[in-house]
Amino acid sequence: MQPTLVIVPGWRDSGPGHWQSLWAERMQGAVRVVQDDWDSPHRAPWVGALEKLVLAQPGPVVIAAHSLGCITTVHLGPAAAARVAGALLVAPADPERRAVLHDFAPVPSTPLPYRSIVVASSNDPFCPVRRAGAYARSWGSEFVRMQNAGHINVESGHGDWPLGLALLGSLTDAPVRPSVRRETFDNLATL
Repeated sequence: MQPTLVIVPGWRDSGPGHWQSLWAERMQGAVRVVQDDWDSPHRAPWVGALEKLVLAQPGPVVIAAHSLGCITTVHLGPAAAARVAGALLVAPADPERRAVLHDFAPVPSTPLPYRSIVVASSNDPFCPVRRAGAYARSWGSEFVRMQNAGHINVESGHGDWPLGLALLGSLTDAPVRPSVRRETFDNLATL
């Protein structure tokens, strides 16, 4: 059984033209978590909504998360996390640097029980690349560092985002484009 794609937007949702919105529209069977309050996020209801969606799927899931959606994902409880076959965690948020996101701190720092890829940008205004790298190390994730890609959203020019699709495909055993630079922190000397 192919895993269900679960799209997990971040603070204020992912609007039209965002790669998450485009993927949700175009990928058959994809589901998207909906939060009751996109503007004033709180950990318990956000994680609860994601857990409910994951557990409602008929089989395993692959998560495509952005920003605060990444942090929501790593807060999943054991039952929901056991259903995750892989996670693409793009431009993770730093709740310790933004007061409105403080309820999501501290960010879990234990290895995730599923394969994961963290994608971060060298100039993300919402999370320093070193912080994203520290997340990847603590979660046991592969790390992809993009140069000057901003918050990897519409504002930084990432609509369809083919690189993201290739990375997502790698989580479901589809081939990854040869131009994709993937690293594990076991072999990474510096950020």
